[in-house]
Amino acid sequence: MRRRLPRRFSIRTAAVAGGFVLTAALAATASATTDPPPPPSSAAAAPAGAAAPPAAERTHEVEYFTRPGSHPRHTEVPAATPDRIARADRALSASEAAADGDVSAVIQTGPVGDKLDVVFIGDGYTSAQQGDFHADLRSKWDQMSAVEPYASYKELFNVWSVDAVSNQSGVSGDPGKDVVKDTALKSYFWCDDIERLLCVDTAKVESYAAKAPDADLVVVLSNSTKYGGAGYTLTSQVGYDGIATASSDHADSDQVAVHETGHSLGKLADEYFYDDYGTYTGAEPGESNATKLTAAQMTSQQKKWYRWIGQTSPDGGTVGAYEGGRYYPKGINRPTDNSIMRTLGREFSLPGREAMIAGFYQHASVLGSNTGTGTALKRDATIKVTFPASASITWSVDGTEVTAARGKSSVTPASLGITADGRAHTITAKATDNTKAVKDPALQKKLTASRTWKVAAS
Repeated sequence: MRRRLPRRFSIRTAAVAGGFVLTAALAATASATTDPPPPPSSAAAAPAGAAAPPAAERTHEVEYFTRPGSHPRHTEVPAATPDRIARADRALSASEAAADGDVSAVIQTGPVGDKLDVVFIGDGYTSAQQGDFHADLRSKWDQMSAVEPYASYKELFNVWSVDAVSNQSGVSGDPGKDVVKDTALKSYFWCDDIERLLCVDTAKVESYAAKAPDADLVVVLSNSTKYGGAGYTLTSQVGYDGIATASSDHADSDQVAVHETGHSLGKLADEYFYDDYGTYTGAEPGESNATKLTAAQMTSQQKKWYRWIGQTSPDGGTVGAYEGGRYYPKGINRPTDNSIMRTLGREFSLPGREAMIAGFYQHASVLGSNTGTGTALKRDATIKVTFPASASITWSVDGTEVTAARGKSSVTPASLGITADGRAHTITAKATDNTKAVKDPALQKKLTASRTWKVAAS
């Protein structure tokens, strides 16, 4: 049974019934506020030496969207998959099991160490429908990556698929509440009696995500046209930031995915509020898009998004200090009136875009290359690099820039002027992201990377 959350809480794990889990109170924020900690959502949260509560008693605090374009609501859901769904299970045939867990590179722009790796896992796709899953995956990523700042930074992402073979096609709870399907990840609508909340067995998700290389973000596509989803920002053994689930064939589920990554990658707070929360009286929030300060105070103290104040934002209007955010109608200000962190279907604000770019670069490098640096190259070897469109690149030989090579993504030692002179040489590529979407000097310093290769004597 659902219960109303207390007036003040610190959400550590959240789910969205339009698509994804949202972390509304990050660790940094929790230490900077007076909100009490949430109840533990897993055995790992229990005190040392204490017995873990039964799975059926563990819960997740969640937020969800009842329809496209709506503001979220909050509730609390059981962490365990309902027995009626968990029991629907039969072993895969030998041929099905052979294909289960197959990993494919959908988009590979560089080595996993250079890129932000997004892993898609399908649920409710039979062995004969894995082609449909791959088509749905590409469509969903095309939608997500069309939103800024993703659109300007496609070169920073690798996208992987992991085939999860289900015994039955579709998702439990679709079309009706009593429908039960035998699927690999046990995703189901009507989670905690909320029709649009699409929950998933997170342990099963992790077992599949572990098969992919270095997962940073995991998206579960459930085979359905019904609007809904759920997701979790959690600490995984694999190392990814969060799990997000979405119905595969609903046109608006990509927007929820983008909202979720505002939390998991951008570390942004939610910008909506509830009237009954009253006035915020805690310490200055840790998130970059929430503050107790007015626009004038931010400018005079040079804090938060003061560099953006007065500028026209892509989500509409002018950057300033708009009252209400982080669930409180009073005492907290947000950068703009109505960004995607407040309402689905919107854009990120200017400060939000900057935070997202910072999140991208926590996982990816401005300069990527599949050309290894461990072995000396020959003069005719090709060196290829990738970098965002907003970046500039220079090439140097033995510390001296080759100006004719500026901006090139592919060179050879010979094309850089290295001759067969019997000496070894070094080649260095240096890329700098010159984006105007970043104003923070500390972040700008991190938007430079270089790579050096040795060229064998000849």
